Amino acid sequence: MAEANNEEKDQTQETQDNVSTNEELDAIKAQLEEEKTANATLKEASDKKDFVIADLETKRGELEGALSEAKKQSEALTTSLKDARDLAVAKYLGMAKATNPQVPQDIINGETIAEIDASVEKGKGLVSAVKKTLESETAAAKVPAGAPTRGAISLEGMSPKDKIAAGIQQKGGTS
Repeated sequence: MAEANNEEKDQTQETQDNVSTNEELDAIKAQLEEEKTANATLKEASDKKDFVIADLETKRGELEGALSEAKKQSEALTTSLKDARDLAVAKYLGMAKATNPQVPQDIINGETIAEIDASVEKGKGLVSAVKKTLESETAAAKVPAGAPTRGAISLEGMSPKDKIAAGIQQKGGTS
C-alpha cells in the first residue's frame, strides 16, 4: 500500500505539474497575444508617424517655396519704391530750385526732402544776410541827391595868387 500511496502521490504531483505548466503556458500565450497586439499598435503608430512626417516635409517644402517667392516680391517692391522715392526727391529738388530763384542753385541740394528743405532754409538765410550787409554798406556810402550846399571855400594851403582868384570869383567877377 505504501507503493500505491506513492504512486498516487506521483500521479497527483504529475497532475499538479501539468496544471501548473498549462496555467503557465496559458499565461505565456496571453502575454504573447498582448505583446503581439502592442506590437501591431506600435507598427500602426509608426506608420502613421511616417505618414505625418512625410506630409509635414511636403508642406515645409511648399512653405519654403512660398517664402522664397514672397522674398523676391518684397525685394522687387523695395526696389520699385526706392526708384519712385528717388524720382520724387529729384522732382522736389527741381521744384525747390525753381521756386527759390534768389538762392544760388548749387546751395540747394540733398538726398531727402528734409535735407532739401534744410538747404533751402540755409540758402534763404544766407541770401538774407547778404542783403542786409549790402543794404548797410549802401546806407553808409549814400550820397545825397542834388548839388551839395555851397559853403565858404577853405583858403588853407592856397597860394596868395589862388586866394585872389577865389575872391574875385565869389564876387561875380571873371578871372
